[in-house]
Amino acid sequence: MGGFSAKGRESNSEVSGWGSKALKKTAFTTPQEAEAAFYEALERADLEAMMEVWSEDEEVSCIHPGGPRLAGFAQVRENWAQIFKSGQRLKVGLSDQVIFSGMTYSVHSLHENILVRSGRGEGAHSIVIATNIYQRSGNGWRMLLHHGSHSPAPVVRRELPLEAPKVLH
Repeated sequence: MGGFSAKGRESNSEVSGWGSKALKKTAFTTPQEAEAAFYEALERADLEAMMEVWSEDEEVSCIHPGGPRLAGFAQVRENWAQIFKSGQRLKVGLSDQVIFSGMTYSVHSLHENILVRSGRGEGAHSIVIATNIYQRSGNGWRMLLHHGSHSPAPVVRRELPLEAPKVLH
């Protein structure tokens, strides 16, 4: 588990306005670069950097563990703004990554190993199973979907005897 780096992104002079604030877009040259930028923004609670990763398509979706489906750029942005305003800070490490990529889409299935930072040292730890979908556009790779679900309790595996015990009664 480590930090994230989205270095190497190419700046793009295209500016798009959503609401009263214009977003400067960065061209993410790979879906992995977009994903690194997503998790960097999440750890820094940086709304502008977070929304730079998302496609401005009205079909984008975000589902947080236990939450409703958020549809459209405006709903997704407002929800991230609320999360970041809470003051809670996260440290996220990724594991168990499986990536399916094509020319224009990339689907990432992974585990987010989340540590909620508290003011008094380490905080609570949880594992979220996440699916992130990215689409390649004229302006680089952008996130279309982030879906997170709580990981079920770990399964306790017991070794079974080769033969069932014979019990007579």
